Amino acid sequence: MDLQVLLPFFLYFVLLIAIGMYTSKRSTKATEELFWGGKKLNRFVVALSAVISGRSAWLLLGFTSLVYMIGFAAIWSALGYIVIEMFLFLYYAPRIREYTDSHNCVTIPDFFEARFNDKSGSLRIVLTFIFFIFIVAYLSAQFVAGGKAFFAYFDLNQNIGMIITAAIVLVYVLFGGYLAAGATDMVQAFFMIIALIGLPLIGILNVEGFDVITNELASLPQLHNMQVVAGSEGMMLNPMALSFLALLGGLGIGLGSAGSPRIIMRYMVINEAKQFKWIAFVGTIWNILLAGGALLIGLIGRAYFTDISTLPNADPENIYVSLAERLFMPLSPMLIGLLLASIFAAIMSTADSQLLVVASSVVRDIYIKMLRGGKEISQTKLGIYVRLVVLLIILSAVALGLLVKVSVFGFVLFAWAGLGATLGPTSILALFWKGTTQKGIIAGFLSGTISVFIWKLTPFLNDIIYELVPAFFISAGFTVVISLLDKNAMTQEEMKMADISVDNIHEIQNISDKLINND
Repeated sequence: MDLQVLLPFFLYFVLLIAIGMYTSKRSTKATEELFWGGKKLNRFVVALSAVISGRSAWLLLGFTSLVYMIGFAAIWSALGYIVIEMFLFLYYAPRIREYTDSHNCVTIPDFFEARFNDKSGSLRIVLTFIFFIFIVAYLSAQFVAGGKAFFAYFDLNQNIGMIITAAIVLVYVLFGGYLAAGATDMVQAFFMIIALIGLPLIGILNVEGFDVITNELASLPQLHNMQVVAGSEGMMLNPMALSFLALLGGLGIGLGSAGSPRIIMRYMVINEAKQFKWIAFVGTIWNILLAGGALLIGLIGRAYFTDISTLPNADPENIYVSLAERLFMPLSPMLIGLLLASIFAAIMSTADSQLLVVASSVVRDIYIKMLRGGKEISQTKLGIYVRLVVLLIILSAVALGLLVKVSVFGFVLFAWAGLGATLGPTSILALFWKGTTQKGIIAGFLSGTISVFIWKLTPFLNDIIYELVPAFFISAGFTVVISLLDKNAMTQEEMKMADISVDNIHEIQNISDKLINND
């Protein structure tokens, strides 16, 4: 049976690598194509790719586990990003696409440098450092998810499973650049949607109707830290069965979408900017289908596995694999292989673009633009350096996953908050407010990063609300205040220089008058 499970799993990776090799041969190997596809992605690819790259394994493992524990109230965690990403498609995406195209920006640091005419490279350095910290954490979450999938079905040591996952990602990413990432994202999007719709559908049919599921859930309590929440019996189907701050924190997850580099890069690479309304419609529908399927899996999984101790390692993040095994094993073990492939589809769709974001920042923005003064290098050397950076990032992510024992959802939420609180408010203000200054942007970067760490590491604060919400607005506040102060200082300096210029003119006039009189 394990061989039957592994066969579709293996064929899935063969398909991805074949697509990667094909798109790599099509590519001109130019720097722009390696990092962003050279603006060759059509509207359908961008719509699916932007959505799928933002969901990652947290949707299949993390979000389903949240639903398993608190029930329908978890819907707020999905509703926030669905609504915000729709508005980003309609208003944010066209503007950043237009600006980056007109200023020939290849990467996100390129955008900030062009917007603020930064010749010092300070914006590139700070942003690359932030990318490295939080994207390594995000990648680590993906590897942990892969390790859990291997453990849940094959009973393989989770750490070994995590290393295998990292190795698979490494091999896959080395075969292509952004063109490959965009093309394979479409395949992975369909793998995920089939799994997220097919699994709950079979779960409902297996018990002859959703009424049986809801009747079972109606008597079950919510869980917190694997413990029953006192007085929560019958709350699994209540969307308001959580505190106001918890609801606000769930909605606040959507704020991270504006700060997700891999999503922003998708906005930058569409071949026709006028297509964003269509993309907004398709992307929103896709988001709803993915979130709805994951919500149903969590609810149905709780009805099937009412006692958390019956899950592998008593871990709710294993509900997806456990439910698939129970429902699909009687039908065909190969179906389980397809479900496992869907987990890796979620992992790969996020990992490839994350790795390219950091690699482009390190190699292009730091090495080529700053250390080499913008002098290009050969494509052979470029490929070698990018691959070395990718290897370094993957090794760092694996080390973090081995050292820090946090849930997939916990890892993702922290990394999502870090990127969302630093890049989100600063990029929005840079695009929509002319008064933003370079010093304000740096203040926003640093205050957002520091706020996320302080809030996350302070138990009292962490218990109040998800760290992204306060950190986002702290970053926005610092960006606005420092920009205003900087503008005021610049105005005073300009006035001072104007006074000096007037004094100089008067002095020149006096000297001229004396010369004329002496003559």
